[in-house]
Amino acid sequence: MTKPDTEQSLDPENWEEMRQLGHAMVDDVIDYLRNIRERPVWSAMPKDAKQQFEQGLPYQPIDANEVYADFMKYILPYNKGNVHPRFWAWVQGTGTPVSVFADMLAAAMNANVTIGEQSAMYVDQQVVNWCREMMEYPETASGMLVSGASMANLTALLVARNTMLEGVRNQGLQHFSGQPVMYCSTESHSCIDKAAEVMGLGKKGLQKIPVRSDYCMDVASLRNQILEDIAAGKLPFAIIGNAGTVNTGAIDPLHELAATAKEFGLWFHVDGAFGALARLVPEYTPVLEAISQSDSVAFDLHKWMYIPYEVGCVLIRDRQMHRMAFSNTPTYLIQHERGLASGLESLNHYGIELSRGFKALKVWMAIRHYGMNALIRQIQKNIQQALYLEQKIKSEPSLQLMAPVTLNIVCFRFVYEGCSDVQLGEINKEIVMKLQEEGIASPSYAILGGKYCIRVAITNHRSKTEDFDLLLTEVLRLGKKTGNLV
Repeated sequence: MTKPDTEQSLDPENWEEMRQLGHAMVDDVIDYLRNIRERPVWSAMPKDAKQQFEQGLPYQPIDANEVYADFMKYILPYNKGNVHPRFWAWVQGTGTPVSVFADMLAAAMNANVTIGEQSAMYVDQQVVNWCREMMEYPETASGMLVSGASMANLTALLVARNTMLEGVRNQGLQHFSGQPVMYCSTESHSCIDKAAEVMGLGKKGLQKIPVRSDYCMDVASLRNQILEDIAAGKLPFAIIGNAGTVNTGAIDPLHELAATAKEFGLWFHVDGAFGALARLVPEYTPVLEAISQSDSVAFDLHKWMYIPYEVGCVLIRDRQMHRMAFSNTPTYLIQHERGLASGLESLNHYGIELSRGFKALKVWMAIRHYGMNALIRQIQKNIQQALYLEQKIKSEPSLQLMAPVTLNIVCFRFVYEGCSDVQLGEINKEIVMKLQEEGIASPSYAILGGKYCIRVAITNHRSKTEDFDLLLTEVLRLGKKTGNLV
């Protein structure tokens, strides 16, 4: 019988050298995070760094210390910057040290958290249960940890489709004579458009409802559209409400949407990517209370829970409906009474993925370490910072607030006398790019009513009041400098 040429593993020959490298990595990470305020928010990646990633596939080994040195030289300095206290671009969380270590521990375990009698499955279940408590969903509800709100929304809407359109799993959409239709506002995230396409509904299967002047869905327009679609022989099956829109943080009238869904017998889903977690703040509980009445909700833990990427959550009110939407038991996933194949039910019955990393561990460790009260205070602080920024903008004649501040997103622009909206758009675009290029701050941008705005999205536990003061000082400096060139 022929034996393998070698039985050597990929483990290091010298474990002590690997230990020393690991210690150096931990020290460097701690120094990086501890001193992050002293660094530029963002640095442009130079040509020589980019060229490092044009090299071909390496077939010969490279010493681990050399590989790490390349990381320190060419990768870490050119991070996106969302660990920095003045990063407010898009809606991206900051991460915490304890979760960094949790990711290392999870990688060491290398658990596939879908099936099997293993500790990771129980941690995953506990974190989902904690998420259920956050949203005040019933104990009979189910949920999944996924990569983020895009996958969470898709998962929930697949459950809605498979529940409300009877027979679709077996017969497909061609089984129905009418066009199945979902409803969302014109301010909904683009992942809802993608979900409609992936679900086979196409663009015609997603009706975009106009918004009011505060960027919240117009419920009267929604009702009229539903009635019109029913009269046309279409098949309405779901309403999607926003708990914090991506552009302005607007909260749709969720109580009215829940009532409308109940009136027409439709599924009510809430996209709460970041805003759903604001319901933990007492001042926002009433306006977001209707989330607990929804059939499903999607939200991210890597945004306003400050967990490192990536981890989102989807909750489904009815566990049986959730299971029926995805349940599939091939012979290789049959559960046993004892041994490794026993334990909790396989999670492949509740989602698309069969390979799932141990993303629950960083959530579990962070929540236990900080406690929910401390995390809620951080969310509350970010909202207060947005309101502070709003007042500062209103008090400055050269700045114009462009949308109501509902949660943690502030949209404004620098205004320069005699400039058209087109010219102001170019000036404000230049301000955003200069702020980033000079490493001062990283806001993002939004187009509201055809006008370019500077957009500050605050999901950052490291931000301080002084950071927002600096932002406005620099916006005014850059605005005046740029405006003089127009």
